[in-house]
Amino acid sequence: MRGFLAIGIVLAVAIGPAGARADSATDCFSEDIERRIEGCTALIERRDEGVADLSLAYAMRALAYSLKGRYDTAIRDYDAAISMKPDFAVALNNRAWAYFRWGRAATGLPDVEKSLQLSPTSAHALDTRAHIRQTLGDPQGALRDYDKAMWHGGARMIKLYQCGLTEARLYTGEIDGNLRPELTQALEQCVYDKACDPLPADEQCRAATS
Repeated sequence: MRGFLAIGIVLAVAIGPAGARADSATDCFSEDIERRIEGCTALIERRDEGVADLSLAYAMRALAYSLKGRYDTAIRDYDAAISMKPDFAVALNNRAWAYFRWGRAATGLPDVEKSLQLSPTSAHALDTRAHIRQTLGDPQGALRDYDKAMWHGGARMIKLYQCGLTEARLYTGEIDGNLRPELTQALEQCVYDKACDPLPADEQCRAATS
């Protein structure tokens, strides 16, 4: 789940100890999307002084909306989060991804570029920029970013691409997290097709990589 864990851990620390605040914080980084929206909304509406950084709650709610396909709503929450914390690298990357998924890849490019300035080794941000570059007709730039995403993301990112490209019927090798020439060749084919996505759609396939 793109960006979820990183934000969720920080949010748990930022909220602090128990009571109603802790319940809302727990809900705000729940894997249950509706529960997450309710928990984050409670924190945002309460404007509780115990919440060290409301930008985190906005970013978590934005991610939940994005997962529901409500990209316009997600982007409004990312706007709020980033206005509070302009150097929020994870939120910048996730807003770029939301724009990409909403069919507005070019609009998301400056966000992911800034995210990578702040966090140049982020495999998620490199993957986002690769997708955007592929969509915008820059296959070689996309391929470089996919390669960097695997370099920094390690076996998990490699397995994701192995899994996704197996679904795309471009890769027939093992799904084992080891970089193979067959995977490089499959990515080289994929980047020239704007409709090709090296990430898997199948949830079981995604689960196998975690």
